[in-house]
Amino acid sequence: MLGVGPVKRSDGSPGHQGVALSSVSDAPSGPRMLLEAKQVSMRFDVSEPWLNRLIERKPRRYLVAVDQLSFAIMKGETFGLVGESGCGKSTVARLLVGLYDCSMGEVLFEGKPLKAVDRSRDPSDRSVRRKIQMIFQDPYASLNPRWTVGEIVAEPLRVHRMLDHAEAMRERVALLLGQVGLAASDASRYPHQFSGGQRQRISIARALASEPEFLVCDEPTSALDVSVQAQVLNLMKDLQRRRGLTYLFISHNLAVVRHVSDRVGVMYLGRLVEVASNAALFEQPLHPYTQMLLDAIPDLERAGIDRRPVAGEVPNPLSPPSGCAFHPRCPLAMARCRQERPELRTMGEGRQVACFAVGNPSLREAS
Repeated sequence: MLGVGPVKRSDGSPGHQGVALSSVSDAPSGPRMLLEAKQVSMRFDVSEPWLNRLIERKPRRYLVAVDQLSFAIMKGETFGLVGESGCGKSTVARLLVGLYDCSMGEVLFEGKPLKAVDRSRDPSDRSVRRKIQMIFQDPYASLNPRWTVGEIVAEPLRVHRMLDHAEAMRERVALLLGQVGLAASDASRYPHQFSGGQRQRISIARALASEPEFLVCDEPTSALDVSVQAQVLNLMKDLQRRRGLTYLFISHNLAVVRHVSDRVGVMYLGRLVEVASNAALFEQPLHPYTQMLLDAIPDLERAGIDRRPVAGEVPNPLSPPSGCAFHPRCPLAMARCRQERPELRTMGEGRQVACFAVGNPSLREAS
């Protein structure tokens, strides 16, 4: 069974007891790209009402939640996305499934822009939508309390017109409930009659109903007890193996991300600051922010060793710092960091870092 307790750093091999992790380097040559985000940005208009702006002579105000984000997810892998609350992770999730339209940039699925797919009348293009589904964070708010579980799970089947006959739909719902560890008789019950973990299983069954290839999981276990988290995560890993699913797994729990992800992206104030394989990121983090996040994880093996706490607060996204957004909190900040914004640069196979200090030995020794 999968454990989600404190993370322990290994002294030897990067493997960890409980889950066999696959890295990008272990994958077959030439993995197929399933989804790509290209310079994706999302800004929200948070201006005061028109009359207030007119009287007080105030300009419009915009909050940039996601800022020129670019990454790719390969078929069959789990890409973890981590960062502090308010860094834009959930906005990324909604952009990838089409709940938000990108302010700039585009999202490609199987090489096709999602905007073009939505406007197309070609049935093959329209079928792309059913291949992308989402599991929401709060199992208490994401299920309609006035619908039975059978109606909730069957909704994607009706929307995508996958089944026409009521009997066939009931059989498919029973099969889906069985796959997530629930009984067929649960189809006649209502969400309030289930625990949090069971409700999340219902959400997973609903997401699987349209036979998707890509699932966006927005902190699917954060509202659950630790023991229930392990059950849901084991279920998701098992479904991935059996169905060949691809996951974007969003979480602020690094212990969970370490167990489930193949590659990990670290976000800070709407931008990616580091992308690496699971083993590389947790064994040798390069960006100072990543190091701070990992130092905050409880670890019995490092008792008595000085660790660098996560200092300060995330800046106000309405007035972000100049240059590198992390420089007010960074122990390695220099004059260049206050003036220029670092871009992601490749630091080896499958690894990218956005930091001027990375690769500068004098700064590392000074820290």
